[in-house]
Amino acid sequence: MSGYQVIARKYRPQRFGEVVGQDHVTRTLSHAINKQRIAHAYLFCGPRGTGKTTLARIFAKCLNCTDGPKSDFPEDDPRCREISEGRSLDVIEIDGASNRGIEEIRELRDTVNYAPSVSPFKIFIIDEVHMLTKEAFNALLKTLEEPPEHVKFMFATTEPEKVLPTILSRCQRFDLRRIAAPQIVSQLKKIADSEGIQIEESALQAIARGADGGMRDAQSTLDQLISFCGDQVEEKDVLSMFGLTSRDQILRLSEAIVHQDNLSILNELSALVQNGKDLGRLLSDLQEYFRHLMILKISKSEDQLEGLSEAELASLAQHSKGLSERQVLRLLETLSETDYRLREASAKRIAVEIGLIKAADSLASKSIDEVIRTLRDLKQESIPPSEAPEIRQAAPNAPARSHRTPTTPSRKINTPYQKPNSSPQIPAIQPPAAPARASKPQEVARESRSPSDMDLSSLWKQLLHRVSKENPFLHSYLIDGHPLEINGQVITVGYPLSQTDQMEMVDNKKNHLSIEALLDSLGYAGLKIRLIKSDQIKPLEKPPLPTETKLQTSSSTKDPKDSNGSNDPSHTAPKVPIDPEEFLNDPLIKQALEVFKGRMLKVESST
Repeated sequence: MSGYQVIARKYRPQRFGEVVGQDHVTRTLSHAINKQRIAHAYLFCGPRGTGKTTLARIFAKCLNCTDGPKSDFPEDDPRCREISEGRSLDVIEIDGASNRGIEEIRELRDTVNYAPSVSPFKIFIIDEVHMLTKEAFNALLKTLEEPPEHVKFMFATTEPEKVLPTILSRCQRFDLRRIAAPQIVSQLKKIADSEGIQIEESALQAIARGADGGMRDAQSTLDQLISFCGDQVEEKDVLSMFGLTSRDQILRLSEAIVHQDNLSILNELSALVQNGKDLGRLLSDLQEYFRHLMILKISKSEDQLEGLSEAELASLAQHSKGLSERQVLRLLETLSETDYRLREASAKRIAVEIGLIKAADSLASKSIDEVIRTLRDLKQESIPPSEAPEIRQAAPNAPARSHRTPTTPSRKINTPYQKPNSSPQIPAIQPPAAPARASKPQEVARESRSPSDMDLSSLWKQLLHRVSKENPFLHSYLIDGHPLEINGQVITVGYPLSQTDQMEMVDNKKNHLSIEALLDSLGYAGLKIRLIKSDQIKPLEKPPLPTETKLQTSSSTKDPKDSNGSNDPSHTAPKVPIDPEEFLNDPLIKQALEVFKGRMLKVESST
């Protein structure tokens, strides 16, 4: 009784013309043989089941055939038959996974020196070459670089990135592609006809979809289906046996996602799980569907959509009208993230349910870029400047108290700094008011004011207050300046010589423009500032804390002859007791504790 031969071996290509989907490789090798430009080492890399070892064997037949080397050889050539059956003494196949050590490579290196028995070349085919150890690769380097003229090496691997660069540089590399689904369907149909099997077109498409570009996987699946179904294979048999999802189920689920029908999503997913569908494969099919939708949105044509049924094309056309490119991209990103998280999820069904509902919700949400674009559009459509609400200055309820004698506004002020009292009066600048309604008094339109409408000290306080809100960094350096005078539309601000660095931090074009914009918002359009250095200005002193003021006042009321009757001004004043409750209730202390998130540990009086 003859042994059964599986479909993958029975219908394995025996010549270049029978190889499917790798024309770029077969054409190059055929031309190299015909022109006698045959290298000493070749590397075939690509996904599993795409024909790496098959091409190496066919290439070996072309080199060692009776009248070779030639790209086309007769089927009954005895040398080629020996190679196909694995009986050739001059074509040696080595499994790199089981012969990966340095000892095996040393034996190979010794064998290289022997001449072929009857063929033109001694050929070594090493499969899964990436499994060799680093020491084995290094032992092979010299032989691979300068082998004898009668020796050819052919390597095959699914992971070329694991092969040493020194090996890669000594080989001609061929990258094999995944085989397209239509090509797999066509080849399976030929095999089914040869075997006398009736199989539905939809079943062939399902097999090709599950094979993911691997011809050997598709042939093994067909072989298993024939054993399961007999001479009649239907799509439902393929779906039930391998846990694949039908196209109709994918269309229904995608329809629920596009219409953001979360209940239908959960119901469809529950039905798929109960039928034993592969959730990872389900997500891949959904990504493929919405990828087709993205291609249709971008290309505006169905020419690039191959292997799709009429129902799928109609569904894609309908969804393309209701979704934008950005929505489809967000949906694909969500599905990709779900697919990535599914690999490590313990509850896979829950992970898929959450991912699909998020994908549906992503169609209703907007990205940050879209929100920013919408805000810009609204800004451009805002009311004209002539109708903008005014910025009003709140009038103080009472005149500010000062320990100094009030002076009339002057064009030149040489004493710009005054120590503020416990509650300095800063003119309040109200935010822009909302457009006036009929029930409220009509706002007075804002008018540009001249600098003479307000004294320099008040204007400077307003400017510092506004700068502290808009640009605290600039405020920390501008506060050290002294407003000296207003000459026309220019405010002269002086800095003491010891604070030149502070002036240089302020004195640049960007800061000048910011200050002029703030002056304009205060009602002083066209007003500018000029910064100078002066040796007549003293650095500003920090305002004393309330407790220090009390201590100074208390100590100033004592008789200078006290404290042992000494009138020496350098004599240290005694400690003044401080009420902790009064200190903690001070508004400035409270504000400091709140700003710095601190707490009071101890209260002591200073000397």
